[in-house]
Amino acid sequence: MSHQFDSVLVANRGEIAVRVIRSAQAAGYRTIAVYSEADVDAPHVALADEAVFIGPAPAKESYLDPARILDAAARTGAQAIHPGYGFLSENADFAAACADAGLVFIGPSAEAIELMGNKAAAKRRMLDAGVPCIPGYQSQDQSDAALLAAADEIGMPIMVKAAAGGGGRGMRLVNHMDDFLPALEAARSEAENAFGSGELILEKAVLQPRHVEIQVFGDSQGNVIHLGERDCSVQRRHQKVVEEAPCPIMTPELRAAMGDAAVAAAKSIAYVGAGTVEFLLDRDQHFYFLEMNTRLQVEHPVTELVTDIDLVDLQLQVAQGVALPCNQEDVSLYGHAIEVRLYAEDTVNNFLPASGLALAWEPPEGEGIRVDHGLFSGQMVSPFYDPMVAKIIAYGEDRDTARRRLVRALRQTVLFGIATNREFLIDVLQRESFADGEATTAFIEEEFPDGVQQPAPSEPELGVAALLQYLQAEEDSLYERVSDDASLTAMSGARSIASSFAYSIDDELQSVSVLSRGSDCYEVCVAHKTLQLELIDSASEGRLRLALDGIQQDVAYSFVDGDTVALQCRGRAFTLTNELGLSAADRDAEGSGAVLAPMHGNLLALKVGIGAVVSRGDELAIMEAMKMEHRLLAQIDGVVNAIHGVEGQQIAAGALVLEIEPATP
Repeated sequence: MSHQFDSVLVANRGEIAVRVIRSAQAAGYRTIAVYSEADVDAPHVALADEAVFIGPAPAKESYLDPARILDAAARTGAQAIHPGYGFLSENADFAAACADAGLVFIGPSAEAIELMGNKAAAKRRMLDAGVPCIPGYQSQDQSDAALLAAADEIGMPIMVKAAAGGGGRGMRLVNHMDDFLPALEAARSEAENAFGSGELILEKAVLQPRHVEIQVFGDSQGNVIHLGERDCSVQRRHQKVVEEAPCPIMTPELRAAMGDAAVAAAKSIAYVGAGTVEFLLDRDQHFYFLEMNTRLQVEHPVTELVTDIDLVDLQLQVAQGVALPCNQEDVSLYGHAIEVRLYAEDTVNNFLPASGLALAWEPPEGEGIRVDHGLFSGQMVSPFYDPMVAKIIAYGEDRDTARRRLVRALRQTVLFGIATNREFLIDVLQRESFADGEATTAFIEEEFPDGVQQPAPSEPELGVAALLQYLQAEEDSLYERVSDDASLTAMSGARSIASSFAYSIDDELQSVSVLSRGSDCYEVCVAHKTLQLELIDSASEGRLRLALDGIQQDVAYSFVDGDTVALQCRGRAFTLTNELGLSAADRDAEGSGAVLAPMHGNLLALKVGIGAVVSRGDELAIMEAMKMEHRLLAQIDGVVNAIHGVEGQQIAAGALVLEIEPATP
């Protein structure tokens, strides 16, 4: 089969599809996008030269269906397929099917994908290649007895991992033998659902390590080089949140040793294309093979920024069958880059994935800032796919410059309508241990032992919210007027009348009053404090510049409805509802025993039946959303008296799953 091609189908969506399409077009390739029902209006669709509809929103019926992807390639005459990451990017059968169809799969061989995609087989191969590995169990006997015996021999603490997957799914940390069998059951279930295989491996837990990965690149002539390392230690639920290059504690000697090991790993499987060899690095700078990702990584931009190499363009060159254009001696690292993943998730509620309408999206700009995204204002962020909606990356001549630039960029980032981790990321970057380069994989547990807390809005922020709603009401009143006579606009009179608002803060109503003083000046009273607000500029929609007690600042905002406003000032964002605009029924609507779906998703399992006696905290059901399993727990003691959800079916956020009759006091 010829390696030559001049058209590329991108078998992905979102920010990575946009990223690949741009590099491919810059290199002169004709690009083809694919899209599901959920992505009809997505940016990657409009950006591509051609686009093909491939089916319903659920990934299994569209982006994960090889037949639909191959059909789209055939219909458009595509000669190559770039899988991005996720979806079919590490599916060996799909890579083989591309080859059988005469298509160039922009990635490694099906054999390499299959070998490295199974953690057990990969670890056996790495041991043979002399790559340092963590002590553990990776044999084919998957009986509970064999795994129990191995766990007893390895000793606690221990990691249980899905052999066939990654991304934190099918993974459990076990500290006590009493918890081992339940961890096996949970990991198997999640692994089977996510990857179609319940095979597990065990590894001795390396406590408080750094997660350091090496970017490798191979060509079809047998050349393999590495492009330095990335530190990906800041993680939640074993999924990366912050990534940087280079690693803050890297030395030339350690980089050479880790790079040599990564290159040896890639050469042992005749690797072609972009790949990443991941290691755990302990306090004594001993490193251990973790896994190999046989694709482009989410965090590849930080490597691009410090090496000045376009990795997607390099993928396209290698896929054409040409040799790598550089050797190891040509690779140098300059400066520092840090990337954060902007997730649609509720950080306060254990990072639960979120979805909804992006009322406003304003990516940041500035020196050294790069944003990879596939978003637009008014777009529906779907519950069917990964919750990462954008990547924000900062480059600087040194680490602290990159860190400061990234904090400022995040303060400027506006995304209303969806819960995000934006403020959590700012908090992470400003923590002393992160600023000092000391973060390990235990960072979030250590720095946020009680979870992530959402600070209540301050008095000035409540005042700004009330002023925004006051101005909106004023505008609505003027719009609906029937006369231009100022005396009939209800905005003039012999005496000034304050407008009242009230917001629920920590289950208590906080009253706010707004009084116009003329000439764009307002007096706002909050909690017995009087604030002076002056409207400086409101030329752009969704943006105001205000002077608060004489200090000017920018405010971004979006009205959710007549009573609710989302606003962001000084990097802090809130969504506030004027309770005086709500009916008593709206305010009091709380189901005593109603169990609602916290997000759109699939109801995997119901753990109780009608008549079951449950206590607060008991597991009631399991849902899957955005590739993660979530357990619904009882909030009260009582008896299950109704079940509305159906196992195996999709349910919407807020849908009633089951009901509990409260226990009699």
